Amino acid sequence: MSVTIKDIAKLAGVSHTTVSRALNDSPLINQETKEKIRLLAAQLHYTPNYNAKSLVLDRSYNLGLFFSTLHTGTSAGFLYEAIKGVNDVIQDRYNLIVRGIDDYTSFHKVNRKSYDGIIVMSQSATDQPFIEYAAGLEIPLIVLNRQIEHVQVMNMVPDDKRGAYLIVEYLISQGHRQIAIIEGKQNFKSTQARREGYQEAMEAYQVPLSLDYQQQGNYDLESGHTAMNRLLELENQPTAVFCCNDDMALGAIKAITEKQLSVPGDISVVGFDDHIFSGFMTPALTTVRRPIEQISREGAAKLLSFIESKQVEKETIFFHTELVIRESVTNITGGLQR
Repeated sequence: MSVTIKDIAKLAGVSHTTVSRALNDSPLINQETKEKIRLLAAQLHYTPNYNAKSLVLDRSYNLGLFFSTLHTGTSAGFLYEAIKGVNDVIQDRYNLIVRGIDDYTSFHKVNRKSYDGIIVMSQSATDQPFIEYAAGLEIPLIVLNRQIEHVQVMNMVPDDKRGAYLIVEYLISQGHRQIAIIEGKQNFKSTQARREGYQEAMEAYQVPLSLDYQQQGNYDLESGHTAMNRLLELENQPTAVFCCNDDMALGAIKAITEKQLSVPGDISVVGFDDHIFSGFMTPALTTVRRPIEQISREGAAKLLSFIESKQVEKETIFFHTELVIRESVTNITGGLQR
């Protein structure tokens, strides 16, 4: 027979309400009592009955983490950092349900009874109808990664445009003038922001833009490899390539080495995101650190506070991106020194 809150209350000499509050980390219970009750619960192998709790408290104890897509354009590193950030905060207090918005033909199963709160890791404007739908139901909602217009929500966004500007500026400071770009998935807001950062840096330093140097990728290894091969077929090859994420940079480096060329000796390569593998590549990748795990963690903390307080804040918060200089860029003759 499973242990109940009443069993713990009897052993602790407190009411079952006190036990419930202690296990839910209520500020109404002092820390000593919380620790005593948690120790008893652990010793008795107590498992919360979420179905019973949800009936009593009118909660599902489910949080939704929705990506625009889980099939195309979502790299493994991006997915991992987002889930880890959220999971580190909610721990065992809620069930985390991960979904791709593009898998839904209808949103009717997404409602206040199914989810106590929702985090949207927005990658494309195609998820706007879902955001508007969830906001209309007044489900506590946080939107991460993409700046949202026309809907008032808590919105946390990395400054991708600034990060792209910084890394292209760094390439220019190392003497590079023939700088190509391998772009991300079409219609993704991050693709647009990183392209704009690239273009603004090139224009600011009066470096000519070449259409041949602007290649389309898809945020995956294969597209980086394919796009780099197209660049290598050019008569006037670039001396440096800005890949709009680290996965494509890895694919690009493979294409370069397959042609018996070296990075950075023949061509410098940079990425974006600073995934966990980027510092362990050979050469270690110069990239832009994009704090997805931090944004996910802070977004989850905000969402929990909204659920508990039943008050939702609506504002946009920007997070700085950071240039990470490693080994994949070489300085060539005629560089402008920073």
